Amino acid sequence: MKQNIKLKPSETVTDFLNQVIIGDCIQLMNALPEASVDMIFADPPYNLQLSGELLRPNHSKVSGVDDAWDRFDDFRTYDEFTENWLMAARRILKPNGTIWVIGSYHNIFRVGATLQNLGYWMLNDVIWRKTNPMPNFRGRRFTNAHETMIWCARDQSSKYKFNYEAMKSLNDDLQMRSDWTLPLCTGTERIKGDDGKKAHPTQKPESLLHRVILSSTDVGDVILDPFFGTGTTGASAKMLGRHFIGLEREQKYADVARKRLQNTEQVDDLELLKTPNKRAQPRIPFGWLVERGILKPGQTLFDQRRRHSARVRADGTLAASSFNGSIHQVGAFVQKAPACNGWQFWYAEQKGKLVPIDVYRQKLRAELPASH
Repeated sequence: MKQNIKLKPSETVTDFLNQVIIGDCIQLMNALPEASVDMIFADPPYNLQLSGELLRPNHSKVSGVDDAWDRFDDFRTYDEFTENWLMAARRILKPNGTIWVIGSYHNIFRVGATLQNLGYWMLNDVIWRKTNPMPNFRGRRFTNAHETMIWCARDQSSKYKFNYEAMKSLNDDLQMRSDWTLPLCTGTERIKGDDGKKAHPTQKPESLLHRVILSSTDVGDVILDPFFGTGTTGASAKMLGRHFIGLEREQKYADVARKRLQNTEQVDDLELLKTPNKRAQPRIPFGWLVERGILKPGQTLFDQRRRHSARVRADGTLAASSFNGSIHQVGAFVQKAPACNGWQFWYAEQKGKLVPIDVYRQKLRAELPASH
């Protein structure tokens, strides 16, 4: 891995893939080619406005964020900094790219307003609910148990990526919600220095970045992190077969990140990292199942609980009562619903057990030539 790269405006982004670059993130982003990255994950300074020490009940000091990089003279200074780095970030995003910004109540609302003012298009705010938050030792406020991520497209017309099926699979085949319950970075994942203390006070867990990256990028995409820290974004990107560019101002954090990345392994079979989009898969008409004899005319289909039924017609439609139509139309009819995905609704009986007809569709897809 290259050391202390100096980026020149004439360089192409390819030369800096999978590298940690030392310097001011605004200057570095302004030097990168326009529209050159697919996704940005940003964990900017929170501007915590801490004053004095925070002690536990046993009078031991809480190791909070009191570094110089998190200090700003006032809100106006912080807002100017936020606007400048977000402008630089928007320039290097591809037209269909997205950005994730994480923050706490100290800064996320100011960041959100700036995102909208600059033309980003908000897609979601995602709440990261921590399973093991730090207690409120003074007992004068609620325990601060979450952080907020704002997910935006570059602009309103962006055709952004969202790997819906991958998120549904991660969530036990249920739609992924915008509240994520994940633990803080602790134990062996927490990187420590030679003195035994945290190498970085705000290291994020790999589980959080795994979900972010898997949800909104594809294998081979370029992910940039302008506040790279100890390199969680880079490590997660590498493990998931994506490229990364890490920008970091502090030499000590960059050194930690580089060492971490050298020890991060990537799966050798990239096919295992891909998240196919079901909408992009070959279309299989229901009638093909009838033509191939997988389902026969006159056969009865049921819903999963056997509350509704319909009979298969020779032309690949279904009949229920006096209504004939496609598997989707009849599924909606029997439920008195506006719409229905018939592939997921209807089941066929096989040796006394109900089998979803989508299993048969997948079988036919697997038989199609790879170039289909």
